[in-house]
Parts: sequence; structure tokens; C-alpha cells
Amino acid sequence: MLKGAALGFAGLALPLDRANASFWEAFFQKHFREMNDAEIKKVISRLEKEYAEKYKKAITIGNEKPLPGVLYGYGLDLSRCIGCRRCVYGCVEENNQSLDPQIHWITVLRFKKGEKWVDLENAEKYYNPETVPQEDYFYMPVQCQQCENPPCVRACPTQATWKDPDGIVVIDYNWCIGCRYCMAACPYGARRFNWAAPTRPSEKINPNTHYLGNRPRYKGVVEKCTFCIQRTRHDPGRYPACVEACPVGARKFGNLLDPDSEMRYLIKHKRVFRLKEDLNTNPKFYYFFAYGN
Repeated sequence: MLKGAALGFAGLALPLDRANASFWEAFFQKHFREMNDAEIKKVISRLEKEYAEKYKKAITIGNEKPLPGVLYGYGLDLSRCIGCRRCVYGCVEENNQSLDPQIHWITVLRFKKGEKWVDLENAEKYYNPETVPQEDYFYMPVQCQQCENPPCVRACPTQATWKDPDGIVVIDYNWCIGCRYCMAACPYGARRFNWAAPTRPSEKINPNTHYLGNRPRYKGVVEKCTFCIQRTRHDPGRYPACVEACPVGARKFGNLLDPDSEMRYLIKHKRVFRLKEDLNTNPKFYYFFAYGN
């Protein structure tokens, strides 16, 4: 395991006053997985104070650990998705994504029926959501696939990203140096880079956050979907924001280790597939069609 602080981080996210004690505490912060509970509590206390000063409101940073006996999986019914992008907007609101420049963790792709649809990189991403659904098209939302064998984790030189036991691939923004190797390694284009300081007004900040999830980010770091870790770990049984936002019930979420879960049912009874299975990333994100086995 790496020791010390992620050196590239200091100039991106912290005040330039090198005499500031908070600066040096952050600069020499240990790797998250090397810290004990007391050290994590101290880091979170410092961050909550910094965020309160910046946004003029109390922001709570949770540190809920993975739940035992849980391996999260996600399902998406392509026969129901209407391309309305409400999942995108619900995600932005819940996860404190930048509004200027805009950052979306979910991309909804539009394909013309009968044409090649496996080319994710060149698919149509920009269409008018007020005109959906259109009869000659179908829609495929894409986000982090929470791979069981994530290439992004192997590519990270500072171990700022890793897969937790519940299957969620997380990022420690305080250790990310912005090299974007993880973005290059991800075959799903699911990671986003903050080219500028994220902008989100105080009144639109969701104050209920997780250290490895939706807490405010910095310029020069990468972020992505975490299955709303601040919800799903804090309140077991609660769905990610995109699931709740979907008006047609196309999105499913649950524990893959629970034989009675909705996810296990759809994997057993529906024609499911995963994106780019030939790469052996083993995504825990399953697409399926509701109208047939």
C-alpha cells in the first residue's frame, strides 16, 4: 500500500496558504484504507468544517462500511426505458454534480431500431428529451458498470480507486492526482474529470454525503457513479436516486447474494446481457428485456 499523501492533489484542491494547518493535514493524509476509525473521524471533521465555510451550510460526511452478505447489482429494462433522462437529473441532484461545467454520471444513448447499437462511443448522446419516446428509436442509459474485475482500479497509480466488498468501485478524491489513467482504462466511458472547479450553489447542495461518494469534489479529480453509496449503505433497502426517478420502472437494484431479491429473479427469468462481456470485466450491471425469457 502506498504511504503518505497524493502529491498531485495539494495544488488542485487546497488553499495556497502553506502555513495553514489544514493544508498540511490534508497534504500528509494517509491512504483511506490505512487509517483507523479515529483518523478517519478526524479527516471527516476537517472536511465538514471546510465545506461548511465554503457553502455556508452544514454538510454531513458519512463513512458507512460495506454491509456483510451484500453484493450490489443493477438491472435496466431496455424495453421500458423511454429516454426521458429523469435518471440523469435525479442523479445530478442527489450526488452534487457540477452544474457549470455540467457533469453527468449517466449518459443516455439513442439508437435507431434495426441499426448497429453496440458502438457506444459513436452512439447518439444529444437529442431532445421532450420528444421521447420516438417510435423508431430505443434508448440505453450507460453509467459505471461496477465491474467485478475493474480495469480502472488496476490502472490507478496511487490506489485512489478500489472495489469494496459490496461490489461498489469507489474513489477517494483526496488521493486522486488527476492522471486520468482510470478514464483511459474504462471501456464504458463512465468516469468524469473535473477540468474546472465544480460549481454548485449552496442551496442546491445535498448535505447528506459519504466520504467515498457524493461529497463535494475538487478541480482536477475524477468522479463517477457509486450506486448512491450515501443512500444504499446508510439505509439498507433504499434505492439509488436514478431508480426512484425512473417514471416507468425500468431500473432495478438489489443484492445479488440474496436468492429472493429482485435482481436474482430477473437474472434467472429474463434474457439479460452485460456490455462488452468479452473483456472479462464482469459488470454487475445487467440489461434485459421484460417481454420474454
